[in-house]
Amino acid sequence: MSLIQVTNLRKTYTMGSEKVHALQGIDLSINKNEYVALMGPSGSGKSTLMNLLGCLDTPTTGDYILNGVNVATLDDNELAEIRNKEIGFVFQTFNLLPRSTSLDNVALPLIYAGYNKSERLDRAEAALTQVGLGDRIHHKPNELSGGQRQRVAIARALVNSPSIILADEPTGNLDTKTSVEIMAIIEELHEAGNTIILVTHEPDIAEHAHRIVRLVDGNIDFDKINQNIIKAKMRN
Repeated sequence: MSLIQVTNLRKTYTMGSEKVHALQGIDLSINKNEYVALMGPSGSGKSTLMNLLGCLDTPTTGDYILNGVNVATLDDNELAEIRNKEIGFVFQTFNLLPRSTSLDNVALPLIYAGYNKSERLDRAEAALTQVGLGDRIHHKPNELSGGQRQRVAIARALVNSPSIILADEPTGNLDTKTSVEIMAIIEELHEAGNTIILVTHEPDIAEHAHRIVRLVDGNIDFDKINQNIIKAKMRN
């Protein structure tokens, strides 16, 4: 059974007197432990699809089954609950609380999940250690490099043991060397059993994924296995 099953997903926005058909009937299936890159130029619909897959928005029509639940039928409170339980977000701009330590930033989703303080801090510290920041747990974002801030964001995404890690342009604000390090961490998370959906407009970043889905004008242009990754794994 698929972790994600999207059927005839459509999203239409009304802009004044004009209707914008951002998605025009998307069919997509993603299995547990896949590593998928969503690609496409500006205006292709990839950001709209990301928002729907991340339960940040609902489709105009169509079905989105996530872990057996039809997300398309949920209200805002139910969507928020699904987001907190099923999805870990990693954003280009990190979205960290500037006055909070790494530990408190990572522990934040656990407050909404109902964990007590001791459990929250233990799980947050374990997540930070997993991404190589066990020695930075009491540092605030302005005391960290861009790469370290993104590691904190990845730890926050991990802390709830979500079904999916949704990474939106995770290297967009990073230099080349740091980008390589962050993509290596994401690959390690995939190898540890996490399902990864990577949203990017950069072909070299998409090449890290094991499957590439490209959108154009609200439709899937192609959906293919990344043979370069398969061949590299076979050589190893």
